[in-house]
This record gives sequence, structure tokens and C-alpha cells, in this order.
Amino acid sequence: MISEKIFEIVNSLEEEYYERWEQICNIESPTNHKAGVDAVGQYFIDFAKSRSWQVDIHNEEISGNAVCITMNPDVDARPVSLSGHMDTVFPLGAFGYPPTKRDAQKIYGPGVKDCKGGIVAALMAMDALDRCGFRERPIQLLLQSDEENGSCKSHKETIKYICQQAKDTVAFLNLEGHIKGRACMERKGIVTFKFEVSGIEAHAASCATEGANAILEASHKIIEMEALKDEEGITCSTGIIKGGTVVNTVPGSCSFECNVRYATAEQYKWVYDYAKKVCDTMHVPGCKCELSISSYRTAMEYSERNYELLDKINDILTANGMGALSPQKRKGGSDAADTTEYGLPTIDSIGVEGENIHSTDEFAYLVSLPEAAIRIALIACYI
Repeated sequence: MISEKIFEIVNSLEEEYYERWEQICNIESPTNHKAGVDAVGQYFIDFAKSRSWQVDIHNEEISGNAVCITMNPDVDARPVSLSGHMDTVFPLGAFGYPPTKRDAQKIYGPGVKDCKGGIVAALMAMDALDRCGFRERPIQLLLQSDEENGSCKSHKETIKYICQQAKDTVAFLNLEGHIKGRACMERKGIVTFKFEVSGIEAHAASCATEGANAILEASHKIIEMEALKDEEGITCSTGIIKGGTVVNTVPGSCSFECNVRYATAEQYKWVYDYAKKVCDTMHVPGCKCELSISSYRTAMEYSERNYELLDKINDILTANGMGALSPQKRKGGSDAADTTEYGLPTIDSIGVEGENIHSTDEFAYLVSLPEAAIRIALIACYI
């Protein structure tokens, strides 16, 4: 049986792919470092060309290039799509040199879990299927380049490219970090609001009778935004504030940005109206405010199509001696929200297991790489 060959081949490739995992994560690729993101993409492109797989590149001037690699491109069947992002959040040098290290149980470094580990697992799965002689359907590896900022640098062009390449897919498997035994089926959306408050500068000695303190007005608005703390619905965190010039001058300007998370499109409409009301309501005479959106990501809402796919996947996994995946909701955003909105049958977070993403303590468990590769390969083979 091909499933037995998958287990055998993946296990034989473990050490090779631990090395690949380390090599890829040693290529630092923060979202705003196009050269680094493209270097990661080139690693996969070179591998694909060595196997005579098809390569398509979506070029971007500012963001890294998105990439679509297809195994069995000439087979007349609907593809399985495997997707993950190459970009990471920390600036160059944040993890020291070399940025990636490993011991007997874990690998540490930028993106080892989020999300390069998942991409390596997908490549390992494709490699194993190729060696097994699997030719029943095309398998796509879709490499996203600016996921960490919600694709705003590319004006959403990269995620549009991913969705269009996968438009006929039978299953879209997003390779964000995995929690053992779970499949992410719903995620919150994210919107970043920027408030720009303008006041009237004056000498600090006259602050009681002259001027309009923009920082004071911004403070009222921050408190109103920070009141949004519904764990299951809308939450707000004010992460950036800038204002004033010198301490003895009433500040004439202050800006701040709020990261707001929401669970449904209806909640997004409500929170936008709320933010607009906060913007337009003045507490300090003489102040004004403008509201803009710095970035936006849709929510991954409940989808019957996605749950039907999960049922099929669980039948495959249990039939091959692996545990079923139970559905889970998460508070963070991902490209799976866009693919779900686009109408693609999507399962999220089936990459590698680890902890501490978006921190310099990020790590992943080595054993989770072959486990993820086997899971991906079985789904691709039998879906």
C-alpha cells in the first residue's frame, strides 16, 4: 500500500529534512526584507527544478515574490493545495548568529514554527509522494511572502495570487503551527485603526487657558477603545502612540494605532462604526481627529464546506492509524480566512508543533516535522 511507503520514506528522510529546516530558517526573512524572503523562495524553486516540477512566480516590487510549485502539473484532476508563508516578524539579527539552533528534541529560531516548519513539512510530504510514484493528482505548494502584515505591502496581491492559483483545489491545507490533535476552523479578523489627533500648541505655562492638548484628547479615545475586551468577540490593544515635541509645550498633535480583533463581518461593521464615533467625539475643545485603517484582515468564519473537508480528512487519518483532528477556534489571523472567504475548502494549522511564536524564544519539536509530513501526504493521497 502507498500509505505504508509514505511512512517508510518519510522516516528515512528525517535527518535530511531536519537539515533543510535549519538551512531555511537560517535565511532571515522579515516581511520588509524582500531579498531575504526571495532567498527562501529560491531555495524551494531550486528544489522544485531539480525534480522537474512546475514553477510559477508572482513578482512584487516591495514585498517578496509569491511562488507556486506544482508536482504532477499535467495530470487532469483537481489539485491539493499546501500553503504557508515565508516571512517572519523579527528584524535581522534578532536571534543572533546563526539564527537557528537545534538540540536532540527541538529547533529554535525565526519561523521554525511560524511558518517555515510547515512549509518544510509540505516539501517533505511532496518528496515522499514523488518517491512513492504518486501521480493521481497535482499537488501545489503555495508560498506566501507577506502574510505577517496581512499582505498590506502588496496591497493584497499576493494572497489574491494564492487564491487564484488554488481556485480548483479539492483541499487547501494551510501550514500554520499545529496544536496536537486540533485543526483550526475559525479565526478572528484583524483591523488596525490609526487615530490622528490635532490640537493647538501653546506655552505649557498657559495650558489652563490656551492651547488644546492633543495627547489629552488621544488619552480619552484610547480609554474608549481599550474598553473592548470580549475574548469571544471584539478586543482592542493600543500598541503605538506618538505625540508632542517638547515637555514645556502643549502638544499640537498625537497619533495612536489600535489592533482590533473581531469574529464576524457583522462585528467588523460594528467596531468600525464605534471607532468612527470615538474619532468624531471630542473631549478637549479645539481638538480634531481623523481615522484611517492601516491594515485589515478578514475573519475566518464558520464554513460548512470546511467542516465537510475536516470529516473527510479525519476518515483518512483514522483509517491510517493517526488520530482525528478536532475543530478549534483561534484568536490570531491567517491566510486561511482569505481562502475561506474566496470559497476554497480550507483546513488551517496543520504544520509543525512548537511554542512561543512571535518571540525570540520560538521553537518547534523536531518529531513534529515527520508527523506533519505524513499527515499531509496521506491527505493529499486519499482525499
